Amino acid sequence: MSGVNYVTKETLEQMRDELTQLKTKGRAEIARAISEAREKGDLKENAEYDAAKEAQGLHEAKIAVLENAIATARVVEADSIDTSKVSILCKVTITNLANKKTTTYQLVSEKEADLKLGKISVTSPIGKGLLGKKVGDEADVVAPNGKIRFKIDHITV
Repeated sequence: MSGVNYVTKETLEQMRDELTQLKTKGRAEIARAISEAREKGDLKENAEYDAAKEAQGLHEAKIAVLENAIATARVVEADSIDTSKVSILCKVTITNLANKKTTTYQLVSEKEADLKLGKISVTSPIGKGLLGKKVGDEADVVAPNGKIRFKIDHITV
């Protein structure tokens, strides 16, 4: 992951907490699993040992990704957001011009995206299509199921 990773202060704290947990408890659990597998005999034919070592590799990769995300994180404060156009952390109400359905989304970083909570990533097809648009603009979004046209109804923080 390269570039800047825009997050809220709360998300940055969650990322730091998760990293601490992975580096402490997570590593200790993996070390214990490797130690237990090592005690079971010949390492050449020990599937449990191989699985524990593979889990260790995946765990360390997850730590590296999280460390990179934290290193590239930039905290965005709600009071510094320009609501004249759609940008990260804005809540935008849009209408699908094909079916007239109105929806409100908040544009967030990939790490914070949660569709159930109405939070979509700025790197998603809809997020990309909405960025920079103003109230009254129409946005053409190329989604996996085809092209969708939205009208920007309202932008808030």
